[in-house]
Amino acid sequence: MNLTGSDVRVESMSPDPPKIRAVFDCMVFLQGAARRESAVGACLLLVELDAIEFCVSEEILAEVRDVLARPRVRQRFPALTDQIVDRFLVALEKRAIVVSAVPRIFQFDRDPKDEPYINLAITARVSYLVSRDNDILDLANVATPRWKTSSAAGS
Repeated sequence: MNLTGSDVRVESMSPDPPKIRAVFDCMVFLQGAARRESAVGACLLLVELDAIEFCVSEEILAEVRDVLARPRVRQRFPALTDQIVDRFLVALEKRAIVVSAVPRIFQFDRDPKDEPYINLAITARVSYLVSRDNDILDLANVATPRWKTSSAAGS
């Protein structure tokens, strides 16, 4: 299985390595796992096509595992069975660039739970921090030359 939930493997048309490096927040992974045909699913398809490489930390992987296992999340998204979640996490870890030892460079008092994503984006020198979180998106209104903040398009 790949990140988009299909057993079909689509090869990249480009022999070049990925040009875009990104960090996805936890809700992006949740939406991608739960709704593969969504705009977030399209972002994960771009990962599958090697158009995007994404970075995670052990802390972020742990949060994604935790969120996808929550009973309330499973109730809201009945398609997220144990098998689907396990396969999604295996595919996620296979594709991810795991960055270890992410330092706390940026302190975000407004929402400290967003700090791991912001600090990973800085440390990994990504082009995009993909999120629908308003606290993170508000940072896009501040001059931040080190990375761009982008909302996952659509719903």
